Amino acid sequence: MPINFTKIPTPTFVLEEEKLIKNLEKIKYVADAANVQIIMALKGFAMYSVFPLIKKHVKATTASSINEARLAYEEFGEEVHAYAPVYLENELEDWAKYCSHLTFNSLSQYERFYDKLSTLNKNIEFGIRVNPEYSEVSTDLYNPCISGSRLGVRAKDLPTELPEGITGLHFHTLCENNSYTLENTLKAFTQKFDGLIKQCAWVNFGGGHLMTHKDYDIEHVIKVLKKFKEQYPHIKVIMEPGAAFAWQTGYLVAKVEDVIDSDGVEAIIMDASVAAHMPDCIEMPYTPSIKGAKIAEGKEKRTRIGGTSCLAGDFVGDYYFEKPLKIGDKLIFEDMMHYTMVKTTFFNGVKHPNIGIWKKEGVFELVKSFGYESFKEKLS
Repeated sequence: MPINFTKIPTPTFVLEEEKLIKNLEKIKYVADAANVQIIMALKGFAMYSVFPLIKKHVKATTASSINEARLAYEEFGEEVHAYAPVYLENELEDWAKYCSHLTFNSLSQYERFYDKLSTLNKNIEFGIRVNPEYSEVSTDLYNPCISGSRLGVRAKDLPTELPEGITGLHFHTLCENNSYTLENTLKAFTQKFDGLIKQCAWVNFGGGHLMTHKDYDIEHVIKVLKKFKEQYPHIKVIMEPGAAFAWQTGYLVAKVEDVIDSDGVEAIIMDASVAAHMPDCIEMPYTPSIKGAKIAEGKEKRTRIGGTSCLAGDFVGDYYFEKPLKIGDKLIFEDMMHYTMVKTTFFNGVKHPNIGIWKKEGVFELVKSFGYESFKEKLS
C-alpha cells in the first residue's frame, strides 16, 4: 500500500517495506541463478530492525569497522566478512571473535596481524584486497584506483604465490555501476591476477553492483558471473553490494519551517539538515529528487531548499515547484535509505531524524526517535 505521508512525523527516515522486499527478491534471484554468494554491506545500509526480513533472502554480511562487525554478528548471524583499510592491534581479539572472513588491505597489515588473528580464531578465512588499476568511477572521492590510492595491493607488489594462510582475493572498484562495468573490471582483474586467482578458494568482487536499479541488466550479470566461474570452476564468488539492497526503498520526510525571499530566490528552511542528514549530497555532490518538484533550469522562479543548521552551505539545490511552498508543507526527499542514514551526524546539535517503516499492510511503525540524551551521549 502506498505511503500516506500525512501520517509521517518530521523529520523522519521512512523505509517502504514492500520495496525492500522486491529488492531482496531480485538480489536472491541473481545469487541463485549465477550460483554466487551475495552478502549485505553494512556501510551502505545498517537498519538492523529489518535484518530479520533481510535474512530470509541473504545469509551473511560484510563489515568495515569493529562496530559494524559486532552489529552484524549480534543482530544478523555468525557469517561476517570483514575488510578494513587498517586493523588496530587493540581490536584484534574482537575482530577474531566476530568474523568468519577477514581481508587485509596491505601486505604489511598481513605481516603484522595474521599470526595473532589466526591463533585467536583458527576458523577465519583470510584474504588480500588487490587493486586491478581499472575503474570507471568518475568521482575521485569514490574511486579506489586513482593514482596514489591507499586501497588494495597492485599486482606488481604481490609475490607469485599467495602468502601463507591467504585463501582469497578481494577487489572493490565499482560505485553504483552496471554489469558491463563489472565485465570490463573482470577483464583487468583476471589479466593482472590470473596466477593468484588459480590458487584461491574464493574471490570477493566487492560492492558497487547496482543490480536493483531499473536499468540494470540482470540477465547480463548472470552471464558474466557464469563465465567467470567457467574460467575458474573451483572459485567461490562473493559479491557485497551496499546501495543495491536499499535502492529506492525510502525517503527523508521533512517540513518547511520558514520561507524567505532572498534576491528573487525563495529560500526554504526545513526541519532537517543537508549537512548533517544528507552529507552524500554535498560529498558527491548531487541534487536529490523531491516529490512534486523538478530541478530548476532556465529563468523560472527558484526555490532553494536549505537545512536547519547555521552552516552557510547547508542547502541542497534549486528546485521548481508548481505551487509556492508555505510553512508546514512537507518535503519528500526520494531514495534516502542507502548511504544516507549511515552517514548522519549530530552536527550543530540539530534534531536527528526519526527512523520508521511503512509496513506493507499500510501502517507506519516508528522504530526509533532521538533526543537530547542521544546527542549528549555522542559527545561524552
